[in-house]
Amino acid sequence: MGNSKLFPDFIFESSWEVCNKVGGIYTVLSTRANTLQSKLHDKVVFIGPDCWGEKKCPYFIEDKTLFADWQKAVLTSDLKVKVGRWTIPGNPIAILVDFANYYSQKDKIYSRLWELFGVDSLHGYGDYDEASMFSYAAALVVESFYNYYLDSSQKVIYHGNEWMTGLGLLYIRHHVPAIATIFTTHATSIGRSIAGNNKPLYDYLPAYNGDQMAGELNMQSKHSIEKQTAFNVDCFTTVSDITARECAELMDKPVDVVLPNGFENDFVPRGADFTRRRKAARQKLLKVASCLTGTVIGDDAMIVATSGRYEFRNKGIDVFIEAMNRLRFEQGLEKEVVAFIEVPAWVGDARADLKERMDKGSFDGPMEYPMLTHWLNNMGEDKVLGMMRYLGMENAPSDKVKLVFIPCYLTGDDGILDLTYYDVVLGNDLCVYPSYYEPWGYTPLEAVAFKVPCITTDLAGFGLWANGVKGGISTIEDGVEVIHRTDYNYSEVVDRIKDTVCRYASFGAAEVKKARANAEKLSKKALWDKFIAYYLEAYDFALRSSENRNKLER
Repeated sequence: MGNSKLFPDFIFESSWEVCNKVGGIYTVLSTRANTLQSKLHDKVVFIGPDCWGEKKCPYFIEDKTLFADWQKAVLTSDLKVKVGRWTIPGNPIAILVDFANYYSQKDKIYSRLWELFGVDSLHGYGDYDEASMFSYAAALVVESFYNYYLDSSQKVIYHGNEWMTGLGLLYIRHHVPAIATIFTTHATSIGRSIAGNNKPLYDYLPAYNGDQMAGELNMQSKHSIEKQTAFNVDCFTTVSDITARECAELMDKPVDVVLPNGFENDFVPRGADFTRRRKAARQKLLKVASCLTGTVIGDDAMIVATSGRYEFRNKGIDVFIEAMNRLRFEQGLEKEVVAFIEVPAWVGDARADLKERMDKGSFDGPMEYPMLTHWLNNMGEDKVLGMMRYLGMENAPSDKVKLVFIPCYLTGDDGILDLTYYDVVLGNDLCVYPSYYEPWGYTPLEAVAFKVPCITTDLAGFGLWANGVKGGISTIEDGVEVIHRTDYNYSEVVDRIKDTVCRYASFGAAEVKKARANAEKLSKKALWDKFIAYYLEAYDFALRSSENRNKLER
């Protein structure tokens, strides 16, 4: 990157998902931390919410000796913090902050935010207050720590992720102007809302007015904090070119740097361990499907899966179900296919009747609900079950394609599979992620790291990146099939998925081996040691902007 780039002496980074595993941002931060820690040993501090109270946080180990004098000084203030280490590779320092006591001051905090930056908090609801009070508390931690240990002779950065850290970034901008600020939106709140409300996002993008849409969709406050933060930080970033376009159109603010999401592959097993765990996962998945459907499914069946958050349209779950339905009637399908939807829903208990059948190892005919591993609390309203019912997908013995819904978090103790998500991914032959709205897309990146070829779309940041690496349209032979998706070509996308699965099922052993090797090869191009370069660019941009700003303001 050249020697002329400015590099920080100290970085604070905050997110709702620091030591709090709720989504993809946890993966971004926790896998990148090791690379940052190796460059800035213990001069990078992550700040997250203390959601745990008296209970032990499973991702954090408290250490009273870390910055002990500051911890002691903080005891006399309003700040309630736990200082320790995040239990991830690199073991970076993390500070968890309790923000409950700031709710009583929220009207005053919001009024000041309006006066200084014109942020509309009047229409806040749901998680708006919670996120804002956390963000405020995180900024107080940064301010307190900075004033205790650091000064303007050092190059310091505060990096906030998602609209949920916006209030804190604006607080730092005003109260500690010497700190350079970076804001990363992983998905614009208004873009996600437009897509989630079944409105066409892409064809109309240049015509949409973000402020107007925020009013229409009751998103004024989230959009307002996000937009004002984008305009007032030293460096505004997002995770892909597709979301960068969204930012320019819906927030009227082009991003300064695009920061694609890398990852580490240290969780991928090697050699004999890989083979053993893949075999075990396949056996378990096929056993679950056999017991549910009352059909003996052979070892040579092809396992296809989709996974991620339960965003029925945005993640393309509807497209996946329709593609598997059409595949049932495909004359040219050469293999039996077992498809899985691994998406956490409003899950109740693991099915005792299924567990009993699995333990017994024998069955006589299909079970009631032969497509479901765990009972749901909303059996009548669930969208996956509803669409399967509508399409008449009942996993009949004669069906060449069986579709099974695993509606729980795969943490290794779900009561049916008892495998972690990564172990389950290992067992797949093909993964499908036909997203309509996907700023980046970790699930396909994880799949290819496990040598599982996948199908995605060019509306996902990852799909666009895969095409960029190929220098053309990436195909399943390259490890990733990237399907062109628009607002209106749903049926065409469904057919392309069906045809690709069918084509992959006809591959010989050598072709499968090559596609799997290409998938793994592609994943290595997204490791953090490659992608950290984009962050170095953002740090340099923020520090130079901050330098110029402080000269002007002096």
